[in-house]
Amino acid sequence: MADNWVDEVAGDFRRWADRRAIDGAADVEGALLLLDLARAELELPGLAGLTPPLLRELLLEVFPDAVVASADEAPAVLDAIRRLLVFLRDTGAVEDGAADALEAELDALAPEFAEAVAAADTAERQAAAELLTGMMLAEGVPVDDQEAVSRWVREFEALPEEQRYARTEQYLREAGERVVPPVRLAPAADLAAAARASGLAAQIRALAAWTGDGRAVDEYGEPAAAEASAAVEALDLPVPRRSGTVHDLGDLPELDRLWWAAVEAEVITAEDGRAGPGPALPRLPAPGEEGDGVPGDEDVLETWLRLFDGVAVPEHDPEDGLDAVRLVQNELTGVLIHLYEQEGPSPRAELAAALAEHVAEAYEAADGLDLAAAVEEALALEIDDLVRWDVVRPVQEGSGYALTPLGVWGVRELLLADGFAAPVVGELAGAPAAELVAGLTWHRQDTADEEIDGWLAGRDAGTAARDLLEVMRTGGPGARNLAAAVLQRVGPEAADAVREVGAERPVRPYAALWLERLTADRDGPDSTAPDNTGPDNTGPDNTGLDRDDYLWLFIDTVAGMLETADPADAVAAALADAPAGADLSGMVEEMWRADHPDVEEVLRALGDHHPDREIAKTARTAAYKARSVRAPS
Repeated sequence: MADNWVDEVAGDFRRWADRRAIDGAADVEGALLLLDLARAELELPGLAGLTPPLLRELLLEVFPDAVVASADEAPAVLDAIRRLLVFLRDTGAVEDGAADALEAELDALAPEFAEAVAAADTAERQAAAELLTGMMLAEGVPVDDQEAVSRWVREFEALPEEQRYARTEQYLREAGERVVPPVRLAPAADLAAAARASGLAAQIRALAAWTGDGRAVDEYGEPAAAEASAAVEALDLPVPRRSGTVHDLGDLPELDRLWWAAVEAEVITAEDGRAGPGPALPRLPAPGEEGDGVPGDEDVLETWLRLFDGVAVPEHDPEDGLDAVRLVQNELTGVLIHLYEQEGPSPRAELAAALAEHVAEAYEAADGLDLAAAVEEALALEIDDLVRWDVVRPVQEGSGYALTPLGVWGVRELLLADGFAAPVVGELAGAPAAELVAGLTWHRQDTADEEIDGWLAGRDAGTAARDLLEVMRTGGPGARNLAAAVLQRVGPEAADAVREVGAERPVRPYAALWLERLTADRDGPDSTAPDNTGPDNTGPDNTGLDRDDYLWLFIDTVAGMLETADPADAVAAALADAPAGADLSGMVEEMWRADHPDVEEVLRALGDHHPDREIAKTARTAAYKARSVRAPS
C-alpha cells in the first residue's frame, strides 16, 4: 500500500460512517489520527497489519507521548477505536478472528489507557506541549501535519542535550522579547466614541469631504500639486515638513500620509483618474451623527484602526535615502511600543535619546548630520501629530507623554497583528489556576495584584486553594513560587483544603507556611512567632516547617528565579529575601542532602555568585557532594 495509505482509508471510513448514520465526525477524525500515529511511529504498513500488541503499544506508549489529552477525553478515544474496529470488521479489512482479538485487547487495556492519559495530563506537560508547538511554529513546521510534527520531534530529540537546551533557550528568549506588559483597556463603547471624536478621524473626514463629487488624480491615484496645496488650505492642515517647492503630493508629507491611509482604508477611493468618498466613510461618523445607518462600535473601531495603521506605520525604503524625518517615521512603532510599556509618562528628551541611539545602530547616518538633534526635531513633529490624532496626550505640563486609552487600544491591536503577546488586565479572572500562574509572569506588581483579586473573587477559598496546590504539585519551581504567592492571598476558609495535601513533598512546605500564617493571624500580634530554623519545629496539625522543609523552600525559591533570571541576579534576589539572621552558611553546607531535584543547579549558582567567598566555597563543595550522591551507580 502507498505511503499515504491513511489518506486512502480516510475516504472509505467517512463514507462508511455516513452510511451507518454515525453521529460525531470527531470520532472518525480521532480514529484517523490514531491510524496516522501508528503509521508514522510504529511503521504500520496498512490496516491488515494492526495487531493486538501494536494496538497496546499505540495506546499505552505512542498516544500518551504524542498527544496532549485530558483524562476526561480517554473514553472518547476508546470509543473512536471501537468505531474503527467495527469498520475493519464490516469492510473485511481484517478477518473476524483478528477483529475479535483486537476488541478483546481493547477491553483489556482500557483501564491502563485511562491511567496513562491521566498520568500525562499535568500542567507541566501542557506547558511542554505548548513550548514545543511554539518552537515548531517559529520554525515553520505545519503543526496540523502529523508526519511533519513527528519528524521534527524525532530530529529534536536526537540532538545532544546541550543543543536542545540552546535551541529552547533561544526560542524562549525571542518569545519573551515579543511579550509586552498587560494593560487596562477602556470599554468598547468608550473607545468607539473616542475614535469618532479623534483628531485623526476628523482630518480624514475633512479630506474625504474635500474630494466632493470627484477630484482629478494621476495614474498613481494622487492629486496633482495644485490640488494637493488646495487640500492643505481647505483642511487648515499644519505642514511643517513640506518641501520648499511643491511638485507633487510627496512634497506635502503630512497630506501624503493622510491621503494614502484614507485610500488604503477605503474611506477615499482613487481610481480611473478620479478620487471621491469611499465605501468605508460611513463607518467613521462624526460624534452626534444618528440614524438607522450609523455603524456599530466594532465597525467604527475597525475603520479607525486601519487609518491608524496607515499613518503610524509609513514605509520608506532605506535604499531611497532617508533623512531624519523618514528615519523617525520608520521607527515610530518602536516609540509607540515604548510608551505602551511604560508605567508612567515618558519625557520627550528620554524618547528622543533612546530613538537616536537606536537609529545610529540600525542605519548608516549621512556624513555631517547631527543625528541626535535631527532625530529630536523629527520626533517632536511625530509627537505633535500623535497628539492631534488623540493617540498620545501630553502630561506633566507638557514635559511628558502617554498613550490615550484609544492609543493603548490601537497600539495593542497593531502588536497583536505583528505576532506579539499582549495580555489585558482581567482576562485571567476565569482562567484555570495553571493559566493564571503562567500569565502572572508578565505582570507588574500592581496589575498582578488586580489580576489575583479578580481570580480569587470568582471562586470559593477551598476551590482556589485546591487548584493552586495542584499547580504546585505538578509544576516547576517558578510555577510553585507564583502559586504560593497567590495562595497567601486565600482566606482562612481554605484551611481544610490546605490540610488535605498531606506530606507530598512539592506542596507540603508551602502548605505548612500558609497554615503557620493562619495560626499567627488567629492568635494575634502578641503571639510568639515560631522559630522556623530549628530541626524539630513541626507544631500541631503538622503545620510547622522543619529544617528540611525550610531548606527545600529556599532551594525551590532560587530554582524558580533561575528559570527566568540570570544566575547572579537570581542569587542576589534570593539573598535579599532571606530572613534576617538566617544561618546561610549552615544552610548551604546542609543543602546537598535535600531531596530537591534542582539542588545541584542552585548550589552551583550560589558557588559562582554568592558575595561571601567562604559561603561560595562551601556551596561549590556541596554541589560536588550533591552530584556524587545522585550519580548513577
